Amino acid sequence: MLNDQDFLKVIAATPLVSIDLIIRNSKGQILLGLRNNKPAQGYWFVPGGRVRKNERLKSTFERLCRDELVLDIDYSKARLLGAYEHIYGDNFLNDASVNTHYVVLGYELVLHDEFDARLDDQHSDQRWWSLDELLASDKVHDNTKAYFE
Repeated sequence: MLNDQDFLKVIAATPLVSIDLIIRNSKGQILLGLRNNKPAQGYWFVPGGRVRKNERLKSTFERLCRDELVLDIDYSKARLLGAYEHIYGDNFLNDASVNTHYVVLGYELVLHDEFDARLDDQHSDQRWWSLDELLASDKVHDNTKAYFE
C-alpha cells in the first residue's frame, strides 16, 4: 500500500480508474451521499470508488456494493452506462499543484426491494433523490448529473 505522498505522485502522473454506482429504487429515485472528502467535498454524489491494482471489475463492483451499500449484489445485475471522465482541480491532500483525473465506469443498478444503505466515513448524509430534484440542485455535483443528462 502506498503512503499519502507516494499516492499523490500517482495522482499527479496518471488518471485513476473507478466505478460509480447509479442506484435506483423501485420509485425511480437515485441514492446519493454527501461527500466528506476531496475531491467533490461538500457535494451530493453517487456511491463509488477506485479500482485497486489487479482487482477485476467484477470484484471491484461487488466490493463497493458490500462496503458502501452493505449489499451482496452480483455484477451481472448491473448495466454498464459507459465510461466518463471526472477532472477535479483538487486532491485528497489539498496540494494546490495537483489535480485529480478519474476515468469512471458508471454502472446502473435498480433495486426493487427497499434497503437502508449505511453511512461510511466518506459521507455525512445520504438520501434518495428524484431525478428532477437531482438535476435542479446546485448541491449535486455536475459529474453525478452527467449520468442522467
